[in-house]
Amino acid sequence: MGYQEFTIEGRKAVIEAFRAGKPIDKIFILDGCQDGPIMTIKREAKKHDTLIKFVTRERLDQMSETGKHQGVIAYAAAYEYAEVDDILQAAREKGEDPFLFLLDNIEDPHNLGAIIRTANLAGAHGVIIPKNRAAGLTATVAKASAGALNYTPVAKVTNLSKTIGELKKEGIWFVCADMGGTVMYDLNLKGPIGLVIGNEGEGVGRLVKEKCDMVASIPMKGDIDSLNASVAAGVLAYEIVRQRRRRQ
Repeated sequence: MGYQEFTIEGRKAVIEAFRAGKPIDKIFILDGCQDGPIMTIKREAKKHDTLIKFVTRERLDQMSETGKHQGVIAYAAAYEYAEVDDILQAAREKGEDPFLFLLDNIEDPHNLGAIIRTANLAGAHGVIIPKNRAAGLTATVAKASAGALNYTPVAKVTNLSKTIGELKKEGIWFVCADMGGTVMYDLNLKGPIGLVIGNEGEGVGRLVKEKCDMVASIPMKGDIDSLNASVAAGVLAYEIVRQRRRRQ
């Protein structure tokens, strides 16, 4: 399990974190601030026994990483990584075929956050990332996910290709994104599925790609040769969503 302390900034983000049951250690509020959202935050903080400190704007500006604290910064105990089994259990509880995102070497935290956000909106049950050569669940990732980290479990595994092998035994099929693959519209992406996305530079690693059942490409008509990893994840995820809606 991974823990890192990080900050949550802005009124909406702090209220969201409380309501999603995130453990918040301490809150810094602009002294004298009494408007509605701040009163809501104070109420939530009291309810959860969270320490409140009233500070000056200068102090908040110094602490802020985004420059958009809106008079409130929370110190959150870090996100806890889920287990792969938790993700499968989430699918079972919803009575749905598992839909997973697996990220191979996504090192940019903004991309990781954006992909977690897409996974949440597309109805995926969770995201699996490798321990090495990948961004972890840092503050930047949490912000880029726009609250999705509160709802979408993320599991960290030692070996992505080994995990794919184990999940195949659970009846999950794997599709990876690669420019040399079959156009995504020509693939059957229904049923239990894992979507594997690599980084912009190298794409999906060879060992991971060899484990996948299908290789999907996104048709592109422009003059540049690739999409940002988080955009590619979104395009493929929504083709999966479209096919899942149509059922068999």
